[in-house]
Amino acid sequence: MTKKMKIAAYVLAGIGLSVSVYLAWMKLSNSEIFCAGIGDCDVVNSSPYAEIGGIPIALFGAAAYAVLLGLIAVDAKPGFLGQNAGLMIFGITLAGTLYSAYLTYIEIAVIKAICPYCVVSAVAMVALFGLAVWRLVALPEAS
Repeated sequence: MTKKMKIAAYVLAGIGLSVSVYLAWMKLSNSEIFCAGIGDCDVVNSSPYAEIGGIPIALFGAAAYAVLLGLIAVDAKPGFLGQNAGLMIFGITLAGTLYSAYLTYIEIAVIKAICPYCVVSAVAMVALFGLAVWRLVALPEAS
């Protein structure tokens, strides 16, 4: 991973982690989300689709972003994690992108409300997926 790609990945994962932690905190504390009149954050975050088995989806997102930050940090370093970080980043971002697409569909077609924070997280995950694909295709020697 080039230095610019690594910086971009850190920024994107940091944004995703921040948004996910905020949404998880708001969900767990039953607090109203600051949405500034853009979208219906509380409608989305209080829907049945905002959790799995009583665990907020945002917590899963936060965990994924935290793992991505760790993998970005060890990428290309000696050892199992460093040598396989590129593939693990690809797998996590692929799953995250597919799940984000599903949740975006749910927001638009089922809930009929958009959460801008969710959109930011989805865009960050898709961009991270793009970087992961680019890394594997354009920089195969680094994989």
